Amino acid sequence: MAKDNNVVRMTGGQGAGRPALPASLVRLRDASGQSLRQILAGLFDGADDALFELADRAASNQDQNAYFDAMRELRLRRKAMVVSLLQSVSRAFNELGRPGKAEASGALEQIDSDALSLMDNEAMEQQVAIDNLANKLRNRYQDAIQLLTARFRHLMPGLSLSDKALPLGPDVLCAAVADACSDLDIDIRAKLVVLKLFDRTLTEQLAGFYRDANQILVNEGVLPEMKRPPVTGRPGAGSGSPVQRPATGEAAASQDEAAASAGGTTQPTFNELAALLHQHTGSDNLGSAGGILLDTDRLMARLSSVQVQAARLQPGQVVSLGEQLRPVFRNEQGEALKVGQVDSDVINLVSMLFDFILEDRQLHGTMKALIGRLQIPVLKVALSDRNFFNRGGHPVRKLLNELALAAIGWSEKRAGQRDPLKEKIEEVVTRVLSEYATDVSLFETLLRDFQHFMDLDRRRRELIEQRLRDAEEGRARQEQAIESTAEVVRPLVAGHDLPESVRTLLEEPGSRYLQWLHLREGTETARWPEALALMERLAWSVDPRPIGPDTRAELLRAIPGLVDDLRAALQEIAWDPFATDALIRDLELAHVDVFQRLLTTAPAPAATEAEPESTVPEPMALQFPEAPAEGTVPETVEAKADEPPVAAAKSAPVSERAAPVDERATPVVAEASATAADTAPVSAAQPSPAPEWLARADALRVGSWLELSRTDTRVRCKLAAVIKATGKYIFVNRGGAKVAEYYRDDLACALAAGEVSVLDDGLIFDRALESIIDNLRSSRRD
Repeated sequence: MAKDNNVVRMTGGQGAGRPALPASLVRLRDASGQSLRQILAGLFDGADDALFELADRAASNQDQNAYFDAMRELRLRRKAMVVSLLQSVSRAFNELGRPGKAEASGALEQIDSDALSLMDNEAMEQQVAIDNLANKLRNRYQDAIQLLTARFRHLMPGLSLSDKALPLGPDVLCAAVADACSDLDIDIRAKLVVLKLFDRTLTEQLAGFYRDANQILVNEGVLPEMKRPPVTGRPGAGSGSPVQRPATGEAAASQDEAAASAGGTTQPTFNELAALLHQHTGSDNLGSAGGILLDTDRLMARLSSVQVQAARLQPGQVVSLGEQLRPVFRNEQGEALKVGQVDSDVINLVSMLFDFILEDRQLHGTMKALIGRLQIPVLKVALSDRNFFNRGGHPVRKLLNELALAAIGWSEKRAGQRDPLKEKIEEVVTRVLSEYATDVSLFETLLRDFQHFMDLDRRRRELIEQRLRDAEEGRARQEQAIESTAEVVRPLVAGHDLPESVRTLLEEPGSRYLQWLHLREGTETARWPEALALMERLAWSVDPRPIGPDTRAELLRAIPGLVDDLRAALQEIAWDPFATDALIRDLELAHVDVFQRLLTTAPAPAATEAEPESTVPEPMALQFPEAPAEGTVPETVEAKADEPPVAAAKSAPVSERAAPVDERATPVVAEASATAADTAPVSAAQPSPAPEWLARADALRVGSWLELSRTDTRVRCKLAAVIKATGKYIFVNRGGAKVAEYYRDDLACALAAGEVSVLDDGLIFDRALESIIDNLRSSRRD
């Protein structure tokens, strides 16, 4: 079978050893494929018009033929080029994290001299056009590309991703354009026209393309607060060179200034923080009191000895930095020691940072104690690198942020139950305390290892949460199906005088068939009204009203088709065939009873003046002239006040006698209520919440961490899904198990009452730094 070149496979199997593509990137890949297809459609339409205009203005027949040939070739190759370009982008997604996938480098040592060959002029012109386009796009959309790259790295933290390898980056897109155009058998002038059209189209359209791509990831909860490109210490975009160890001193400062000038988020320098600290009149400057001066080298040596002692703290024991530093500022003779002003400022800033972390309500006490053991190592790093405070990409800061972020949703396990996250954090802290001396690369190694651990843990939790979401969405659809079916069956049962067997048929297999159809095809297809009509025909066939002269004939015509349709419907839902035969037999007996009643029931006279009243009685009336019509009573007959309830019911019209049947219809309603009760949260009657709390509930994004205050416990959970069909918010613990669910109004009321509080899952180091700055500035104003 010939391969269909029009089919673009945007999915790709993950090879062995390759990390699975996160669900958010899968959705981005699919959505970006559709957007690119639309962009390319407009491009090829424009190419056709442009080549036609060039052919029309051509100076010679040769040039004209060349452009016409290019038009024809482009039309023939259009679908294949679109497929080629989309497959290139999809391949870039699917090969993320592929082992051994090294980027090309321009280093002379890596060039095989034997493979060198001269490039012909046409190929060189095409390559120059592609390179120029890539540079133009990279410069124009630098901020959007950096935001997209940051979100990719956040989703795949263990991945070393440069801007050149970004699946939607200019380099990948332009390489895809080059591949798509490589097989075009057209004149180089026409090919350059096509490349120029790619240049113009991509330059104009990629603004919205990148904006939509970032918005897709924001909607997925990937760094939604990030509005500007992050400041990083890595090499420039697209350099492709390996990431170097964090620079210190002037080199690091120049990198940060360059990154800030490129549009990144600026952070206060150490000098600015120190200036604020000096203006804080009430500050207690550690190590600045009188005594023998302790230089930085000797201070680092004394800190190393204290670091060893920190590793011996009891589990859960929290010791402030000031308490740990007391032996540092006393020598063996008990004499007081002091440090220089700069070292004193560093010590006080690090102390304030950890004071914030140890008082942060977002973290459990056990996790605070573990992270608090890193105070001395972090102080040593800050003393050796003054740019530690204003370098957002510093490995120590990143490690602290990762540890705190992982610990937000942590809660203690039961005694004897293994806790992998706690064990991993303990391992990281222990290695820092036992191995760190002066080499910051240890933090980089631990950061990569911890990110890999969290990546594996995240994928496991995502699978569990996805199963939960699927189950909840399926349950919501089931509830809707049950409710819709009950709305159909209830009036049928209440509005007709049905035998018990037919009532059972409607409430059990009939309702099941409607639910099955609702779940499978919905209510928008033609089969849904057909199924409703079938249920109505079934009820009418055993209680035909009003009875007219043609009722019996209509029943005779309708019943065979009704039985066939009913049997087919029960077969579709795989109803027990023996039970089906029994139901059909009971239905046939009910139909026999109907025909017997029709023989004794006078048909309603036709109220027409044009037709003279017949003097010949109907045959049914001649057979039993004195027998009252069963089930019908003249309108003048009323139930007497002193009649027993049973007699009154027998003498009532059929429409009135049908009302008590509603009680016997309650099993369907009860079943729906019981099903909903199993899944719906318990909600006491409470007043409508204020609009501001409804807005806060609406603002919650999937992935947000919250704390639920219950009678005697506090439960930390994450918003895993919002079921739009029912308006239900589903919350899970860190293991992915459901712990709570709320409807929108109930959640807003719980937020207003303080029973539910939102946790701040932002970067803890940055939040601590902002808190320090705010406190110092407010103290200065006071």
